[in-house]
Amino acid sequence: MTLALGTAVNKDQWLLARRFGLRIFTHVVGGNRGLGPEDVMKLGDEGLMGPDNVYIHFTNATNDQMRRIKDTGGWLSIACPIEMAMRHGMPPIQQALDAGIRPSLSSDVETTMAADMFTQMRSVFTLQRALLNDRSIKGEKDLPPLLSARDVIEFATLQGARADGMEAKVGTLTPNKEADIVMLRTDLTNTLPFNSAYGAIVTAMDTSNVDTVIIAGKVLKRSGKLVGVDLDRVGREAAASRDYLVGKLGWPRSVIDTSLSGH
Repeated sequence: MTLALGTAVNKDQWLLARRFGLRIFTHVVGGNRGLGPEDVMKLGDEGLMGPDNVYIHFTNATNDQMRRIKDTGGWLSIACPIEMAMRHGMPPIQQALDAGIRPSLSSDVETTMAADMFTQMRSVFTLQRALLNDRSIKGEKDLPPLLSARDVIEFATLQGARADGMEAKVGTLTPNKEADIVMLRTDLTNTLPFNSAYGAIVTAMDTSNVDTVIIAGKVLKRSGKLVGVDLDRVGREAAASRDYLVGKLGWPRSVIDTSLSGH
């Protein structure tokens, strides 16, 4: 585990993190009072934006505000499915690329949207294409390049390590690093016939393709099954927690009633 500090857009919290040498992670959502890019700019005007800042979302920013992240050495993490589902604004993937920023990817709210990295990668990959395709259909010329599948895998791996300040330890399969190893099956129906490793990972695979996971030399998943995890117990505890919360709220429950929240 590596200690960091999740903060508001708050000067005292940022200074506290720096006092202890901690990475600063801040959710920035334009249109929310006190949480938008314009509020970050106020701290930037005081010289407080720096290379230890990681901004999550950073939606509804101006191009100048986005470039300020780049100019101050900061980092951007895009939680594309959540930003689209929870009305954060358009995920700023193309705006970030235009500013010279290679973002990392994050899941944000696992109770709202799937948190796996296949979902994160495919969302960013297809959204960036949709944005540029729409501009092309409308007649715009000399468009920015389309992201490649390899670009998006970099966002999901190496850029995450860089944003966390852990590039020297994880992020790539390099001697003396503690890189996680995720072994993916290519003999399942969703990747047949197997043609391109990068393309298959981003456009075709899902969690069913994860065969083996090794973290810091320890096998945590083998043959598609978690190692040392009692899923039955986890399921019972999750259901009990849900039942307790729903009971306290007096919230009606149904997995099929479309009149209820979430359908």
